[in-house]
Amino acid sequence: MVDRILHSLTLGAVLFVVWLLLSGHFTPFLLVLGLASCALVVLVTLRMDVADREGHPLHLTWRGALIYWPWLLVEIVKANIDVAKRIVSPSLPITPTLVRIRASQTSDLGQVIYANSITLTPGTISVDVANGEILVHALSREGADALLEGEMDRRVTWMVGEDR
Repeated sequence: MVDRILHSLTLGAVLFVVWLLLSGHFTPFLLVLGLASCALVVLVTLRMDVADREGHPLHLTWRGALIYWPWLLVEIVKANIDVAKRIVSPSLPITPTLVRIRASQTSDLGQVIYANSITLTPGTISVDVANGEILVHALSREGADALLEGEMDRRVTWMVGEDR
């Protein structure tokens, strides 16, 4: 019950801040209307039972923003450089590879974050996610091997809090 209230309050606060930033109106009447519309949306999400751990993942905020996302950005830059080298230099092989990778995350949210992280990294695309496995198309065998080493999997598992 406490989690549900916390998720509802933070969802309402986030919605109101976004509303303020997008509207740019600060007259009392419009502020009250904005607050009312945000409260209505929160009530609808409560009625639909989607204001939960996966629908509004508060637990990912600090671990993700401060540690995982900066690491992922560095990986994206490194993968961009690798793909650019493969395009420019004919001596570097392009060896398209399909590989199934076991996702250690138990939640759907964790597996989706892992699959999306793979797709965000240039040279790899998540093709399918099913039964705890992700089918990945990689531009090179080296890219597939890097995923099989499991560093990204371990980091996503830690970020979503399933490393216990």
